[in-house]
Amino acid sequence: MNPPDASTTPPLHIVLACGYASDRGSHRELNEDSLLSSDPMFAVADGMGGHEAGEVASGICVQTLGKHPLLAAKGRLLTISDVCNLVNDADAAIRTATGSRSGTTLSGVVLVEDGGGLFWLIFNVGDSRTYLFNGDGLEQITVDHSEVQELMQMGVITAQEAAEHPRRSVITKALGTGSKAAPDLILLPAQDGDRILICSDGLTGEINDEQIHRIMSTLPHPQHAADSLVQVALDTGGQDNVTVMVINASV
Repeated sequence: MNPPDASTTPPLHIVLACGYASDRGSHRELNEDSLLSSDPMFAVADGMGGHEAGEVASGICVQTLGKHPLLAAKGRLLTISDVCNLVNDADAAIRTATGSRSGTTLSGVVLVEDGGGLFWLIFNVGDSRTYLFNGDGLEQITVDHSEVQELMQMGVITAQEAAEHPRRSVITKALGTGSKAAPDLILLPAQDGDRILICSDGLTGEINDEQIHRIMSTLPHPQHAADSLVQVALDTGGQDNVTVMVINASV
């Protein structure tokens, strides 16, 4: 997990506004994506279509997170340990319900308090993604757990080649199936004007970061941005389920 930047002093209070949209796409019978919008936690889960009942796995994942007593305790900010426990509980619930035959990605963000300030704690398993958009531009925070990502890191293929690679949808970590997967955790100072984008790979498989940046730059309302991103992904091809959440932060 990345340490917070000591040169930045995060605010003590932040108001969040969220917009979200989801569509099964043009070529899928079911929408296996699920989402959670329960301030201060926001997440997208993408059920693994190659396994039994991916929609069940993603649904169990977000239901377990959303109904957990830790999130029900209004006025109490979660800790890093809390988030790890929540993700572990979701993983266990999927395994119990499906016999480890179904899996899901999970990517999201939660506001946590650390050292007297507020931070984004970004968590990720699989190839759904979380981005940060602010005055410095658009930055992909998470790193995909996928075969093509590993090939790129080894220098075997380029990012352009990865976009067309026949195994681009094969992930190497998931919740609910395979080896127990601890989430990647990234801690970033939360600032006034931050915008968080969380999405399934149905978005990033259809449009590039430049297109995402343009929409995030021109549509300040989170619901308008989410709707537009999903629509552009559908217009481009809509090969997969697509789910998008946009969270605006203001002091």
